[in-house]
Amino acid sequence: MPELPEVEITKQGIEPFLLGQTIKQFTVRNRKLRWPIPVKLHQTLQNLVIQAVSRRGKYILIDCTVGWLIIHLGMSGSLRVLTSKEETASKHEHYDITLNNGMTIRYRDPRRFGALLWTNKEPEKHRLLTNLGPEPLHDVLNGRFLYQVLRKKSSPIKIQIMNNHIVTGVGNIYANESLFHAGIRPTRQANRISQVRLERLSDAIKKTLKRAIEVGGSSLQDFYQADGTTGYFQQEYKVYGRTGEPCHTCKTPIKMVTLGQRSSFYCIVCQT
Repeated sequence: MPELPEVEITKQGIEPFLLGQTIKQFTVRNRKLRWPIPVKLHQTLQNLVIQAVSRRGKYILIDCTVGWLIIHLGMSGSLRVLTSKEETASKHEHYDITLNNGMTIRYRDPRRFGALLWTNKEPEKHRLLTNLGPEPLHDVLNGRFLYQVLRKKSSPIKIQIMNNHIVTGVGNIYANESLFHAGIRPTRQANRISQVRLERLSDAIKKTLKRAIEVGGSSLQDFYQADGTTGYFQQEYKVYGRTGEPCHTCKTPIKMVTLGQRSSFYCIVCQT
């Protein structure tokens, strides 16, 4: 699943080609995503000028002057920039946004869990975004904040930092990696962690996400950048997906446990 770094990389990749451009045509080949693409969206988007491209959590927001497109990549989605619409669309490429500069933004999603929504209101007021927690790369995320919101949370810390109401956009890969860098075991009860250690965790989350963005994210299965290339943060994994392999720090075999139906990886020596 594309996580925050992959969504941010996608946003950065498409933004230069979208800003100030007019939508010439919107083509849908399959409306059946997580929620059906609005039937008349092609009429709504015709000749609208794109004013801004931003991100909130794992959502890409495109300001079309009179409303906003809200894009979610789901489990396997990606957006690609094409210099020409002549390239034949594959079975899993479900819609195109064609611009007056000749560029086409094409959406691919084999599993069709992604979404394309339209709203006339400020996107922050949309039901999918209104209750999201703070952005993990913003200053509001620090040890004091985590200590306050987690002091009554007795479930494992990994589940809590993946809760979009606590902090938005930290998915399974980067939760595992951040907890390793912070030296905190994913199973540790959230309200039993000191503010000092939570400060270390907030720093680790920021550094891990920033590093992933720098190197193009993690290309596992279906994720590609907007130019069609892959990222390589997966080459830097310390624990994720490394069950039984030696810890890079102490050589102890990496353990795996299931938390909240998600695989969690950790070192029993380096993380306590």
